[in-house]
Amino acid sequence: MAGLQRQRRARLTRRLRFLGLCALLVLGLCALILSLGQSFTPPATVLRVLGGEAVPGAGFTVLQLRLPRAVVGALAGLSFGMGGAAFQTLLRNPLASPDIIGISAGASAAAVFAITVLGLAELPVAVVAVTAGLGIALLIYLLSWRQGVAGARLILVGIGLSGMMQSLTAYMLSQAESWTLQAAMRWMTGSLNGVQLEQALPLLAALAICGGVLLIAAPALEVMRMGDETAAGLGVRTGLIRAAVVVAAVGLVAVATAMVGPVAFVAFLSGPIAARMTGRDGSLLLPAALVGAVLVLTADYAGQFWLPARYPVGIVTGVLGAPYLLFLIIRSNRTGGGL
Repeated sequence: MAGLQRQRRARLTRRLRFLGLCALLVLGLCALILSLGQSFTPPATVLRVLGGEAVPGAGFTVLQLRLPRAVVGALAGLSFGMGGAAFQTLLRNPLASPDIIGISAGASAAAVFAITVLGLAELPVAVVAVTAGLGIALLIYLLSWRQGVAGARLILVGIGLSGMMQSLTAYMLSQAESWTLQAAMRWMTGSLNGVQLEQALPLLAALAICGGVLLIAAPALEVMRMGDETAAGLGVRTGLIRAAVVVAAVGLVAVATAMVGPVAFVAFLSGPIAARMTGRDGSLLLPAALVGAVLVLTADYAGQFWLPARYPVGIVTGVLGAPYLLFLIIRSNRTGGGL
């Protein structure tokens, strides 16, 4: 018994250390973004600007250019990470990520339609993208239903719908006028260029509401990892929990996608990285959320200043995530496992 308690304390300590490290990394990256870009702004000056003091030159750079990028990037990363981990935990499959099973692709197709065909911008585009993300998730769920929803079937249906949405998006881009094509392409790559601090408000609301639902459902979600029958035997209302988790996770990912575009593979990578660093005991939602914020902020800064040319954040995360996706598929084939 004493040995078991020591193991539990060791796992808890490891988990808390990882959460603390990730939180410090997020704060450190935000501080880096606020201070160091094409020009250097001393941290003391940054604090003066954030405190409301009018500092010539630094005020515009910090408040209008750097602060929105840091805040929106961190919040979007939290949303992508938590939403992706929720899907992967619910379906017990690392491939069950919103950007793999078509939810992000559906939101993207709707946003491109709103930009190139309807001529909408900003908030209306975000509303259309969120609505489409929820609609695609419902369609995937309904098409996967056969006396219940099996994880492998849902993933295959989602991948098929993702291909359809991507083809539809490519067609709309090919027919778009030149003045709308640039805006649509910038949104499609996933980018923090030109973000405004006001875009943080929908992300904060989504994290408060949808993220709160996921954290409340986290204990039941962990029990469901043992199987629906076992969870039901332990008193978990599996149908209600599954519906709540799907809606909340889709809400998080759809709002983040609407604000910054489909930043590739952040939702896909955050959960596995968190699981590798903390162990698989306990919920991955909060660790994966912090990993997502670290990934987005690091990739965005790298794309702006560490590479030979400037690249949107979605390009950098796509380069990171594609090899891991191939690794998962190859490993699944070698072990004889299904999706």
